[in-house]
Amino acid sequence: MPTLLVVSAHAGDFVWRAGGAIAAATQRGERAVIACLSYGERGESASQWLAGKGLDEIKAIRRGEAEAAASALGAEIEFLDLGDYPLIESPEAVAKLVDVFRRTQPDVVLTHPLLDPYNGDHPAAARMALQARVLAQAIGVANSDGSFPSKEDIIGAPPVFFFEPHQSEQCDFKPNVLLDITAAFPAKRAAMECLPAQKHMWTYYTDLAVRRGVQVKRNAAANLGLAHETMGEAYMRYYPQVTDVLR
Repeated sequence: MPTLLVVSAHAGDFVWRAGGAIAAATQRGERAVIACLSYGERGESASQWLAGKGLDEIKAIRRGEAEAAASALGAEIEFLDLGDYPLIESPEAVAKLVDVFRRTQPDVVLTHPLLDPYNGDHPAAARMALQARVLAQAIGVANSDGSFPSKEDIIGAPPVFFFEPHQSEQCDFKPNVLLDITAAFPAKRAAMECLPAQKHMWTYYTDLAVRRGVQVKRNAAANLGLAHETMGEAYMRYYPQVTDVLR
């Protein structure tokens, strides 16, 4: 079964940025796994802090919201609980991600871009995801428990796509892949509504899907028969595409 792996810095990132791609994959019968590096308990839970809740309670709330959102998308989710603001890069954190890569054997990887002047957690997540992807290919690199992988455990070289950040222009995000998520958008919207603490994002990312949908139609061949009301998501491919046919 083809597997999509999404490395998300916080509990809500995968919904806003890649919910359409995740839902589209699961609707095709593929497996989607979300590796959530933190709950976003410090940087994305202001309403909970203002309500007087403590750290453990906020983590539990955000975990529940992320689990509900993943379920709406038809995806699996696991939490590494690495903390946020800041999300600290470390050999131990990368080793945990290596385990995730080897266990899931992804065919495609989605994560954050490498530049975000507004939130250092996002590029930190991307750097760790890229490093783990490389290390997971090496049979001489141990798993996090110190054991060495078998030949079947190491991964190939899955393509990596950066999903769109909240402030695209400031993050030097120049999409070279436009994804038609029209059929998957109702599931993405349902997942967004699982995140009431960030309700202000619902309209923003619905409007963004409309704008990217216009670009999907503008750049698609005329014979694709795209729906009039097309919804889209934008991505940047990090590694070269390997193909024997240009199309």
